[in-house]
Amino acid sequence: MKTGLSLIALALAAAAPAAVHAQDKPADEKAKAEKPADYEPQVRTTKLSGTFGGQRINYAATIGETIIKNKDGVPEVAVVTTSYVKEPRDPNRPVTFLFNGGPGSGTVWLMMGAFGPKRVAIPGTGVDDGAPPYPIVDNPDALLDVTDVVFIDPPGTGFSHLIGKADPEDYYGVTQDAKLVAEVIRRWLGDNGRWNSPKYLGGESYGTTRSAAVANQLMNETYNDVALNGIILISTVLDFAAGADTPGNELSPITNLPSMAATALYHGKATAPSVEAFVEEARQWAIGPYASALLKGQKLQGEERAAIRRELSRFTGLSETFLENADLRVTPGRFYKELLRDRGLTVGRLDSRYTGKDYDSAGETPDNDPSFYGIDASYTAAINSWSRDGLGFKTDREYQSIGRIGGQWDWRVGGRDTNAYLNVAPYIGQALRENSGLRVLVAQGYYDFATPFFAAEYALSRTGIPQDRIQYTYYGAGHMMYIRDEDRHKLSEDVRAFIRAR
Repeated sequence: MKTGLSLIALALAAAAPAAVHAQDKPADEKAKAEKPADYEPQVRTTKLSGTFGGQRINYAATIGETIIKNKDGVPEVAVVTTSYVKEPRDPNRPVTFLFNGGPGSGTVWLMMGAFGPKRVAIPGTGVDDGAPPYPIVDNPDALLDVTDVVFIDPPGTGFSHLIGKADPEDYYGVTQDAKLVAEVIRRWLGDNGRWNSPKYLGGESYGTTRSAAVANQLMNETYNDVALNGIILISTVLDFAAGADTPGNELSPITNLPSMAATALYHGKATAPSVEAFVEEARQWAIGPYASALLKGQKLQGEERAAIRRELSRFTGLSETFLENADLRVTPGRFYKELLRDRGLTVGRLDSRYTGKDYDSAGETPDNDPSFYGIDASYTAAINSWSRDGLGFKTDREYQSIGRIGGQWDWRVGGRDTNAYLNVAPYIGQALRENSGLRVLVAQGYYDFATPFFAAEYALSRTGIPQDRIQYTYYGAGHMMYIRDEDRHKLSEDVRAFIRAR
């Protein structure tokens, strides 16, 4: 495996001239025919203005490629970043680096849904996005009034890609990816004169895993430390044991139960005064009587078992017969199919407010996730339109909203065997212990089964993780809570307050 990665410096913003769509150096599919040494990076800058957080802001939008070389000086990766920097430039202004998850997901979701200056307007109420054209509108909830923002697409996501004979094993993995992203951040700071700016990392889904791993690379793996002011975790997954539906893993049914309760309440299969009250009750029951019952295994019998079954039915909205047949352990996939089977509907994984209709109602799990196919077309159209037409990025490459690199991913960390569950929460703990100025914001949707909120709470409450600098916020939507208008605004305000409180 290659080591000692180096970067060709690209002044993504500092060197950009004032002309709109300046520095037109196309790096499209024709680069495949070029020798790696001849690869010409593309950087495009557009001067724009907008109103964000109630303030009129002039800013430079720069989309460009950073070329990563191997130890022999051969270009191997083109990493595309999109930065939005307020003008006139201020070296003391906060800068926030954002990425999505997957692994293999481009930053389309956070850029065109939450924090970019433009967003795609879709219903966000459990109804699919329909057919184009999709409105691309100004986004007053973008963060430019409080921070400059840099969206990073690692290789295999967005327009970023490997060059020539680059080996995917050198870049597709928890640690390999984190090293690369950390180097891109260091280079951006140097190119733009921002080493002394307040710095924030933010990620969604696997992007939260990446945030922990990148923080470790920035603060612990070299003597060229980059101290962070904050880490923003959106739809958090740090301890993968919490979501693993493997036989014998009793943690998954416990951490998923509060999300099931919220979903049952939303669809009228449970009753409670509020979702907040119901999920709190579910939390306490899950970590108490339910956890104790599951740990008893087949020794749980008689009235004690019946009492657990009754309460589990009350929280999940599922029949006691179904729960008994499932041995009191309901996997999320079965829950999606069973909850509304009597209505001929399934519920979503990314956002369980969404419902879908399968080929028939007899299956054990859904045919597809209605909360994903309900939004993906609009986001794909929006990112291509904005990047190509709005910012002038020229390429024949297909934008990878969800790239197919997950199957090549190296999940090993620090000698961890591939049969063990990945857990990067200790990286967060170490960062908090060693940096007294670091804070963590955790943003979770109640209706998210991809990264359940109780699993995030569990992972971050373990030994060695200081609790006094971790803040939790919750939203009435799912994995991408920002598709719901009121939650996008709330998320934006929560992040603004978090950054201002430094």
